[in-house]
Amino acid sequence: MVDELMLKKKIFFAATIYGHLAAFHKPFIKLLQDKGYEVHAAANPDHGRKEEIEEMGVICWDIPFSRSPYQLSNFKAVRELIKLFQKYYFDLIHVHTPVAAFLVRYTAKKCKQGPVLYTAHGFHFYKGAPIQNWLIYYTAEKLARRWTDGLIVMNKEDYRNGKRLGFNENESLFFTHGVGVSLDQYSVNGEANVREQLGIKKNDVVVTYIAELNHNKNHLFLLRNWKKILQYNSNVHCLIVGKGEKETELKKYVEQNHLKNIHFLGFRNDIPMILSDSDIITLLSFREGLPRCIMEAMASGKPLVVTNIRGSRDLVKHGVNGFLVDLEDDQSLIESFVNLINDKKLREQMGQASLNEIQPYSLTNVLHEMQKIYSRFIRE
Repeated sequence: MVDELMLKKKIFFAATIYGHLAAFHKPFIKLLQDKGYEVHAAANPDHGRKEEIEEMGVICWDIPFSRSPYQLSNFKAVRELIKLFQKYYFDLIHVHTPVAAFLVRYTAKKCKQGPVLYTAHGFHFYKGAPIQNWLIYYTAEKLARRWTDGLIVMNKEDYRNGKRLGFNENESLFFTHGVGVSLDQYSVNGEANVREQLGIKKNDVVVTYIAELNHNKNHLFLLRNWKKILQYNSNVHCLIVGKGEKETELKKYVEQNHLKNIHFLGFRNDIPMILSDSDIITLLSFREGLPRCIMEAMASGKPLVVTNIRGSRDLVKHGVNGFLVDLEDDQSLIESFVNLINDKKLREQMGQASLNEIQPYSLTNVLHEMQKIYSRFIRE
């Protein structure tokens, strides 16, 4: 009798780091496992969270991908991938993150693997991007088009760019509502005590900024306007949730400028509780694909103040469930916050609109969308 494992179809996930797979793709891995597929994953183990993927029963392969396309370790990654693909045939390959996606697509086609899907979580080329991004990343994606059987995007601008790259609507180009958000997870009823822990009064207004502390997330846009916002209402607090390379710099900025009511919470596992105890959610990034933290805020029924950029404007309708602010428009930023801070009824109306707008982005719906795409490419 042929070993049952030999009969199992194999699916291969890849991303530059395991953290990406752990944060965004566990439901889709489980979807495929529940249908009887054997799932493998490849990523760089140096940044942690590999154990979360292994605990799911996924066979993991450590590949030394680098986030930078210029690192020599990527040549070693190609050699390791070729060895792996010469040993195993995968019935479907699903890749994520630019560098890993490019290298896996190249080696998979070179080694005559099964169909390859690429999910773009926000192309590095976009309206307003530096010219070098277009020269490097657009050119790379144009080259990789020939190795890509299906492109999955999650915002309107990337969909248009997918067409420019030569992908065909509903044949090789697909739209999904992000990676999905579990709506039930954010229905917290009276259980949160974050305000109490921080000594924030019940009637004070809490603005929350959940994002990695890096340049792209643009925390300084809010911090440099914080004093002016407090001039309109001093009973306002800002929770900055996350860690990152800019943490020391941002804390120093707050201290040197004597900014009041700023709370750095670091990395937290109780995001639904934090959102429940917040009044306004903000994300002022320079670039996004389709930000998970905005979807989570919407699932929590919160109004938003976000920058008018790709991805964020796909989720936030100006004047409906929040405000869109142009990058570096300080006055518009201040006015948007003040309008929400001083009008509880407006916050409630926009919060309810967020709940209405998030429904298509539910994890249940996105799993259904992905199942339809997978079924097109997995040969039974």
